[in-house]
Amino acid sequence: MCHLYDFGGLKSDGRSFRSFEVTEGHPVVATSWSPTGDAFLVVTSYSQAKLYNRDGKELGELPKGDMYIRDLKNTKGHVTNCTGGCWHPTDKTAALTCSEDGTLRVWDVTEVQQKTVIKPQLARPGRVSVTGCSYSADGRLIAAGLADGTLQLWDVRGKFGQSAAIGLVPVPKAQMVARQAWTYASAPGQIVRAAHQPSSDITCVRFSLNSQNMVSRGGDGTLKLWDLRSFKAPVRSADGLPCNHGTTQCCYGPGEKYIFTGTSAEAKDRNGSLVVLHADSLDVLAEIAVDGSVVGVQWHPGINQIFAGCGGRTGGCVRTFYDPKLSTKGAVVAASRAPRTINTDFMQLAAPTIYNPNALPMYRDESMPGRPVGKKRRLELEAEKRKYQPAGSSMAKGVGTGGRLGATGGTLLTAHVLAQQGGLANFKEEDARAAFLQHADKEDVFSRFTAAYEKTQGPTVFAAEEEDEEDAGE
Repeated sequence: MCHLYDFGGLKSDGRSFRSFEVTEGHPVVATSWSPTGDAFLVVTSYSQAKLYNRDGKELGELPKGDMYIRDLKNTKGHVTNCTGGCWHPTDKTAALTCSEDGTLRVWDVTEVQQKTVIKPQLARPGRVSVTGCSYSADGRLIAAGLADGTLQLWDVRGKFGQSAAIGLVPVPKAQMVARQAWTYASAPGQIVRAAHQPSSDITCVRFSLNSQNMVSRGGDGTLKLWDLRSFKAPVRSADGLPCNHGTTQCCYGPGEKYIFTGTSAEAKDRNGSLVVLHADSLDVLAEIAVDGSVVGVQWHPGINQIFAGCGGRTGGCVRTFYDPKLSTKGAVVAASRAPRTINTDFMQLAAPTIYNPNALPMYRDESMPGRPVGKKRRLELEAEKRKYQPAGSSMAKGVGTGGRLGATGGTLLTAHVLAQQGGLANFKEEDARAAFLQHADKEDVFSRFTAAYEKTQGPTVFAAEEEDEEDAGE
């Protein structure tokens, strides 16, 4: 689910003004606003990310590639689940996504098509998932973290990559197949093997504002600080930060003096926390415990507030951390607004019924109030009702008639008279054998109904009694 909040009308209850599901059955893994703030990118675990405006109206969906093409540089989109994405920090027409198919793709959001396909350089043949990506603050560098613990950087200044159509046999024009107009890049400018433990994902990479430093968050429970001028080994490393989610984030704080990240709850009876570290030494300065795990972390420089996405298997929420003296607007104003009380005096109207008086006869509703019903139509309606009534319902209308339980034989007076004369008895208490034997000594009543055979009817012959097997054996 994607929830939109407006601080201008937000109350202390924290209710969003709009919520919608981006892709059914797929969780959201990344969101990013455009530099102008009029649109945002939503990346789910599906292969196609979507674009929305600030009101939550869908603007477009990025295309999906052909999964049957082995060389992924020749596909027009991702073929497997996306793992991250972000908008270009200065160019509102460009966005970046990464996927488990082992590629990064730069998109032209105005044309909703890809501009460049980036395939990271691998140590051995195969396919390795790209688990995190990011632009530098000036948009000149692209960083990617891979599932094998590798960090790679690309410089996108100037002509980036070569045409993906080079070396392909031209398609005949009669087939009307669009030409591959995007570019392709593979060799990174800088690369660090085993930047994190190979068996764990690199969940997040973030640049500093001066584009000289970078932090990376790993699934091995570490956060590392890198100097891009000497991109061979980490400058600092912080351990003991549990990370059980593949989208756990980190970010720089005020003045780039602090770094924020979240930790995961290692057990049901334990909680995660929001961790504040010193940007130079990576010493832990503060740790705020919250319910569940902390996955998403973002600091807003304009209002000086920290937003943390928390949750677990049963649900999630967004927690906002602020200082009443140092923070401005945002949650500071919303916390002082009480939610509107529900007034029970308001009358709730039922859903109205729409009638069309000028409809064609075959679509006309004859039950419309105020419309006279003709004699012929009334007879048809009565016949239609009688068709579904059980037989004999017009003659017997008392309770218990027509096979219904609870028959009383008529009114209470009739029931009383029958009970006094012995005509109303409980059939459950009646002895069936005694009822048959009371007619044994009386005259056979068969002749009453078969008078035609009164003189020619022979004596009644019954079947002979069969001997039991025990008697026959004796």
